[in-house]
Amino acid sequence: MIYKTFKDIKLSCLGMGNMRLPTTGEGFHAPVDYTKAKEIIDYAMANGINYFDTAFDYHGGDSEKFLGEALAKYPRESYYLATKFYILASPDYKAMFEEQLSRLKTDYIDFYLIHGIFDHTVQRYIDCGCIEYLLEQKKKGRIKYFGFSSHANTKDFTTFINLHQWDFVQIQVNYFDWLYGHAKEQYEILEKRDIPVICMSPVRGGRLAALTPEAESILKEAHPDWNTVIWALFWLKRLPGVQVILSGMSTLEQIKENVTLFGSDESLSDEDEKLLFKACEVFRSEVKIPCTACGYCCSPCPAQIDIGEILEIYNRYQIDGPWALTALGNVDSKGKPVDCTECGLCGERCPQSIDVKKIMKELAEMQRMMESFFTPEDFA
Repeated sequence: MIYKTFKDIKLSCLGMGNMRLPTTGEGFHAPVDYTKAKEIIDYAMANGINYFDTAFDYHGGDSEKFLGEALAKYPRESYYLATKFYILASPDYKAMFEEQLSRLKTDYIDFYLIHGIFDHTVQRYIDCGCIEYLLEQKKKGRIKYFGFSSHANTKDFTTFINLHQWDFVQIQVNYFDWLYGHAKEQYEILEKRDIPVICMSPVRGGRLAALTPEAESILKEAHPDWNTVIWALFWLKRLPGVQVILSGMSTLEQIKENVTLFGSDESLSDEDEKLLFKACEVFRSEVKIPCTACGYCCSPCPAQIDIGEILEIYNRYQIDGPWALTALGNVDSKGKPVDCTECGLCGERCPQSIDVKKIMKELAEMQRMMESFFTPEDFA
């Protein structure tokens, strides 16, 4: 296992994310399958992983409870716990912190984060008093290192960084977001300030585990024995500012593969990176539909759907996965995909020959499925 020095300790470069543990049911809030999940944790401990990341709301609160039980048999100094205050789960940061200590069966948290800095939560975190309170807990030794995780735009991200001298920051870093998102500029901001990076979503929630056939063929030609996950993780090894790469490993097979990948310093060459970026460009162009937002499809729509806006969300869904569909609720459109009558008038008007009614049907089915798995609070 590769280790990197953080302050005066050594952290495994591969961290165990506990948001996608095996469960006994379906949906984001399904209970953890303790038997299967303990096998994964035991394998992690036996093979050198010492960083375990969780949060108050993962698995509906069951993740912290499970992790506290699974790690209780190991010496407390043999692993490092990371968990988070999430204002959308509860604004009572004092009560949440105490409950987390109880769930995790510990009297201190190694890495404590303010969870999920989004554009719409930045000011709430600043105003609520949590930063001051958590700094007090750090002085008392109940928090060893204090940081935050962010999905915010770079302006709000920078605003939050300037509030405090953070020990570490967790951001979404993968080669797709490096090219088409905020990852590169935010990583470079942290690098300039010498703030270690905890990397989340290294395979973009699994979206980069399977590219389009043409994109994958570019990679297979260079390294026939590598799958797309290897390419994604080896690329991250090139970034010296990345302290820990979190992987939400749901099966023994996944953790065994990842432990092998982090058994050496092997990473991508410069030529490999060029090929990966080329494959990424092909992947992005193949999954996006060619909507130009001309508006010709909207006027005949009997459901009054703002089709251009909906298709833009569909493109984000193709890249980001189901979470992108949460944006459907914010579209200023009288009709939504579920209101589509499949009349076909939109397709007749489309200069790009997009099968709009087929896409609307797919989105409507996805939205219904998500509503059965998630609660409204998940999209707050």
